[in-house]
Amino acid sequence: MRRVPAATLFSADPSTDNLHRFETSWLLPPTLLAALRGLISLYIFTTIIVIWAWYGTHDDRVDIGETFSYFTWLTYWGLGFYFLFSAIHTACYAWTGRSVLFDRWPRFFRVLHTLFYATVTTFPFLVTIVFWVILFTPPFYKQTFPRWSNISQHGLNSFYALLEIILPATAPHPFIAIPVLILILLLYLCVAYITYHTEGFYTYGFLDTEGGKKSGIVTGYCFGILAAILVIFLVSWSLIWLRKRLTGSKIKRAARDPLRAQGEFVDAPVDMQERANEPKYPDVSV
Repeated sequence: MRRVPAATLFSADPSTDNLHRFETSWLLPPTLLAALRGLISLYIFTTIIVIWAWYGTHDDRVDIGETFSYFTWLTYWGLGFYFLFSAIHTACYAWTGRSVLFDRWPRFFRVLHTLFYATVTTFPFLVTIVFWVILFTPPFYKQTFPRWSNISQHGLNSFYALLEIILPATAPHPFIAIPVLILILLLYLCVAYITYHTEGFYTYGFLDTEGGKKSGIVTGYCFGILAAILVIFLVSWSLIWLRKRLTGSKIKRAARDPLRAQGEFVDAPVDMQERANEPKYPDVSV
């Protein structure tokens, strides 16, 4: 039975390195893509700082520490760091025509980035759906601050995820990312109940079993969220596949990219000379 390298399973095969999928777009040149990602990251971290400052100046300083127990906040931090690092990767590529950091780091980091990309294009949609369908209670926020903060964290988060589905030249998610997403949700469930036993509050009311009386209902919610993330993953995968189909796998390359001469928009294969010059990585097989 032929063994498949782990990097291939996680869509990090060395033969696709020259495509620079995470640092390029079919629509925007690398410099604009880096700038857009950097601005989104700046807005996300600014939002976090402003909300914390609001808590600190309105006698809610305890709420600052409690934010780390909420899935909404954890995914929002994840979005911020994803756009920060993706902006850095894209800016380096725009300047040099190479994947500067990825080429220096172990291949395992490409695998992690692939999984990171899968989370930021799935979890934000889950947060938005759960908040507006289950947690939100009408009427809509009349005060400016809660209206802005909730739109930023429970609305714009999905908009950012959608941009990352539409704009980059990324490939569809590897299906092996599904168990990783499920594991993250299970680990968060542990965080939620650890928070209850240590801090005395439920991060989300639908997790309250009320001493075992609502165990069945809570279990139903958990399986509902599991089904939701599977559907969201498939929708995200399909949208990326459709984008690649419609754009013909076009890539706008950096000016210093060696393959730019073959055509700025060409999804060019690696030639034999480039394969010979590629850095050699250990074959970690499964």
